[in-house]
Amino acid sequence: MSVARVLFLCTHNSARSQMAEGLLRRLAGDRFEVASAGTEARGVSPLATRAMAEIGIDLRGHTSKTLDRFLSERWDYVITVCDSANESCPAFPAAGTRLHWSFDDPSAARGSDEQRLAVFRRVRHEIEARIAAWLSQRAALSGARSA
Repeated sequence: MSVARVLFLCTHNSARSQMAEGLLRRLAGDRFEVASAGTEARGVSPLATRAMAEIGIDLRGHTSKTLDRFLSERWDYVITVCDSANESCPAFPAAGTRLHWSFDDPSAARGSDEQRLAVFRRVRHEIEARIAAWLSQRAALSGARSA
């Protein structure tokens, strides 16, 4: 059985798509090949790195990437995690399924570092819950097909 390939997209590949990549890797293990990119690359957010480190996911080695480098690759799922990326996402000729999951931009949060970190934690939790629900849905569909 081949491994499904998933590409998460957001505007800057700095927070939401990076967190989604790390969370899917943790929740699904080697069942997926996962990458993330942005319509622009601006570097991984230190607060995203910190929020993920709190749950044992290390983003320190991650880099911000533009989607151009992934356009010619085959993807089973292309998942946009912000409205801007959904609107500006080019066609992926080799994409199987395109999904859109809208999450608030934690980088837009204002306040103290601790207040902003709280927003990153909330968005991290929302992304984790959405990925877990998607994995459960896929498992249920897979089980129904084999029955």
